[in-house]
Amino acid sequence: MEKLSVSIITLNEEKNIRRCLESVAGIADEIVVVDSFSKDQTEAICREFGVRFSNHKFDGHIEQKNRAMELCQYDHILSLDADEALSDKLKQSILHEKEKGFPAKVYRMNRLTNYCGSWIRHSGWYPDRKIRLIHRDYGYWGGANPHDQLIPKPGVKIAQLQGDLFHYSYYTTEDHFKQVEYFTTIGADSYFKQGKKASLTKLYLAPLGKFVRDFIFNRGFLDGKAGWQVCTISAKATFLKYKKLRDLHRQIAHE
Repeated sequence: MEKLSVSIITLNEEKNIRRCLESVAGIADEIVVVDSFSKDQTEAICREFGVRFSNHKFDGHIEQKNRAMELCQYDHILSLDADEALSDKLKQSILHEKEKGFPAKVYRMNRLTNYCGSWIRHSGWYPDRKIRLIHRDYGYWGGANPHDQLIPKPGVKIAQLQGDLFHYSYYTTEDHFKQVEYFTTIGADSYFKQGKKASLTKLYLAPLGKFVRDFIFNRGFLDGKAGWQVCTISAKATFLKYKKLRDLHRQIAHE
């Protein structure tokens, strides 16, 4: 049977990390956690599970996740966020592939998000297909911070795993707004470095298009109140990202 490493990055995740670690029990041959100097009980909880724990200054989601993968000693790596956990069906699906020696080099799974206690099955959030299980020689973390993604080598066959990856995103709408503020700042900075700009038309029409797509065409209305909150805050995030991008260009113009 092939060995499986699990890699996780953390920062003050005492609320989530135990659930994540418990969900990989029985399939992980090692768990590697790269922490960004948490101030809570994250490390203590991780030590309970015998993980290989290390600290490194946070220099980006992509950089930190690649660093965690590099520290893994086995070739097959399941990369998770601390606020994620395997469903029983997904765990069994991974175990089945493990017993076969992981015949595919890259595996994708559906991610189901819990938002303030409600499971979001529409709103453009499900099925949120993610590549998370990969042979180290066949992919790497890339994308643009904070929207990191595991990128497989061109031409590599991607197998779909059965079951859901549970994502416990936000416990309150205040948590969501805080994350929006954080992510839109990073996103705007990333766009600015790429030389992208945002016209007034894009500033106002992109958020509207985002809301119409997610709430109407992606049937966010079927998620009830939670769907309305998800879609409206996501539209606001689009507006803020482009507004911050315009502000960065204005700052440079006035220097």
